[in-house]
Amino acid sequence: MKVSSKTSSDISFEDFKVQIISDYEIAFQSRTCSLLGRKEVLTGKAKFGIFGDGKELPQLAMARAFKNGDFRSGYYRDQTFMMALGLLRPKDFFHGLYATADIEKEPMSAGRQMGGHFLTYSLNADGTWKDLTKQKNTSADVSCTAGQMPRLLGLAQASKIYRSLDGLDSAKFSIEGNEVAWGTIGNASTSEGMFWETINAAGVLQVPMVVSIWDDEYGISVPAKHHTTKEDISKILSGFQRNEKEKGFEILKVNGWDYTALMHAYENASDIARQDHVPVVIHVKELTQPQGHSTSGSHERYKDDERLAWERDNDCNKRFREWILESGIANDDELDALEKKIKRTVREAKKEAWAEFLEEHIIAKRTLVQLLEKVAPKSPNKNFLTKIKNDLIAVEEPLKKDLAVASRKSLRYLIGEGSNEKDALVHWTTTFLGASQSKFSSHLYSEQPNKATNIGAVAPKYSKDPEFVDGRIILRDNFDQLFDKYPNALVFGEDTGAIGDVNQGLEGLQEKYGELRIADTGIRETTIIGQGMGMAMRGLRPIAEIQYLDYIFYAMSTLTDDLATLHYRTAGKQKAPLIVRTRGHRLEGIWHSGSEMGGLIHLLRGMYILAPRNMTQAAGFYNTLLKGDEPALVIESLNGYRLKEPKPTNLGEFCTPIGVVETVKEGIDITILSYGSTLRIVEQAAKELLEVGINAEVIDAQTLLPFDIQHDTVKSLQKTNRILVVDEDVPGGCSAYLLTEILEKQGGYQYLDSAPQTLTAKAHRPAYGTDGDYFSKPNAEDIFEKAYAIIHESDPEDYPKLR
Repeated sequence: MKVSSKTSSDISFEDFKVQIISDYEIAFQSRTCSLLGRKEVLTGKAKFGIFGDGKELPQLAMARAFKNGDFRSGYYRDQTFMMALGLLRPKDFFHGLYATADIEKEPMSAGRQMGGHFLTYSLNADGTWKDLTKQKNTSADVSCTAGQMPRLLGLAQASKIYRSLDGLDSAKFSIEGNEVAWGTIGNASTSEGMFWETINAAGVLQVPMVVSIWDDEYGISVPAKHHTTKEDISKILSGFQRNEKEKGFEILKVNGWDYTALMHAYENASDIARQDHVPVVIHVKELTQPQGHSTSGSHERYKDDERLAWERDNDCNKRFREWILESGIANDDELDALEKKIKRTVREAKKEAWAEFLEEHIIAKRTLVQLLEKVAPKSPNKNFLTKIKNDLIAVEEPLKKDLAVASRKSLRYLIGEGSNEKDALVHWTTTFLGASQSKFSSHLYSEQPNKATNIGAVAPKYSKDPEFVDGRIILRDNFDQLFDKYPNALVFGEDTGAIGDVNQGLEGLQEKYGELRIADTGIRETTIIGQGMGMAMRGLRPIAEIQYLDYIFYAMSTLTDDLATLHYRTAGKQKAPLIVRTRGHRLEGIWHSGSEMGGLIHLLRGMYILAPRNMTQAAGFYNTLLKGDEPALVIESLNGYRLKEPKPTNLGEFCTPIGVVETVKEGIDITILSYGSTLRIVEQAAKELLEVGINAEVIDAQTLLPFDIQHDTVKSLQKTNRILVVDEDVPGGCSAYLLTEILEKQGGYQYLDSAPQTLTAKAHRPAYGTDGDYFSKPNAEDIFEKAYAIIHESDPEDYPKLR
């Protein structure tokens, strides 16, 4: 399409000059920060640097088109954009580089992410939403190339939902769906599957999304010919170009050094996406990377002299300066004076940031040195303590680590001694470690009063003579209540809409609530999660359905790198209360019967992982989660949809508690712990054990993350003194995690009279067919014999060996 030559508003030439000089000031400031930032890494003050030099002009243009309520889902080179919006000061930039563990000084992540990763605050101090329509928003960046793309899709889709659905409370989230989601990505990262999956999904959904591709013809050291067919991403995207008959993308191409063309292109892209909800790709060509990919190496190693000379001549800041001079907007002396002023300002910001970073450490060092000076003379190990003190004094720029090491090593030389001075050192060390640890470990989960683990149980209620129905009916009717109760709730996934999911747990709900709220998607797991995450970040309550648990690995990078870490890496400043719904366990065949729980519980810390044994439990979990605002994965039992359950009368209201186990059978001889579909097999085996005089206590874990926050399993061990964990995961998987929780975290080891044991699936994936399941996963006979063997070991006379 033709790019308009008009600007968004008529302004005087003097105002235009002011705008140009302001933009040049921001571009030069950003470049100066990049250059000084690299030096800080090379001097050792910072660990790593990755900067936005060479990308300044297109980011200025993007910032000009960016409106209140819009969202950015970007890439770690967008510092100029953040500076142009007034969301990143030079001092903030350097605090990010130094990893200052103070959210007031390092507002992007309190030192939890490397520099170049940006965000804005979506939440108030109490965890409630800010008014996102009155601010310019940036969703928290990830380092993983193309990892920002799935989330971008959901951020854009939220505008479509808000524009299209009636009855939503959009006051803090949208003004008639007029917001645009802006994505940025390097040209090399367009080789990633996440990019293509997102582009395809955005074209299908027709959402207001603008993707900027920063093209400097390299991906780290690898030139474009190894990344992109035809070495031109917009050429190979041309099939997505919309036309008069077919919907698709608008695709614009512009040179990254051409200031006026960039301004026009971004204004047009904004208008197209904002007004018509048409996605746009802007391919920004002829960009440079003056300092190479990062501080890990020099680009002189992989660029020839001709390329380096071209980059020097076509640096966007250099070309911008030349254009300003040629246009008579400023003269050389004026720009020289401005540049000198900016350099002074940035150097001062760097100096102040480093001083602020060190300040608390120096104060703490002074106190620790004084404590060591007092305790050393009273100890037989005076010489050792004095050496630690003197070594610490010699550290002019101490880190928390230096202080922790010195204080903790000092205490080794005071073992067995008693003095007020030692007590003071112990108190200081304990307090210092606790305060420091919280700076790096807080906000993995919500710390607000309404967190899911604080939502109490509400028992299902039943009529005197309850109706027994298929488990799927309980789910379906419960979802019906929830979609009526929560207008901002919606669900989507493969086969989710028209047929009401593969097991009919949503049967008939699309007809009742419409195609936007009960929606089908393509086969594209990572962007299903991305849709949900982005919409959840904008005040909606999405349920993203992954058809089978085995397929969740197609979405794992988005789940583990982005969703599960969001609250943590923003130090509680952003949230995405996405519910991921899936089903698994005990069906037949390698890719339909998985129990990858050992991987999930370690990869998804920051989410709740719930494994209900029946559909009433599952429905209760959904009710609980929608009362809270945290992300979770719910794994329904795949073979339980057609099993009969009594139908509760308080659908949509009863709540299964999170982090609480359930004792489904009391006993005195052995505790057997399991979850999900396998729990039913454990119950069968427990009945058979009674026939030989073994009374097993059966506990349903219910939730794996978190597990048993009330320590009820240990209470069972105090009675039975034996434990068997039955798990259909592989050996060393979830069963090992559960034993660690029980024996180490809860101290259950002290109540055991027999060695704790596990019964797991075989190390391979489950084979197909009934026999494949029987010989691949724990069965009732395995459980019986394992429990019997444990009792036999302690009482071989009454319980002779079986075989």
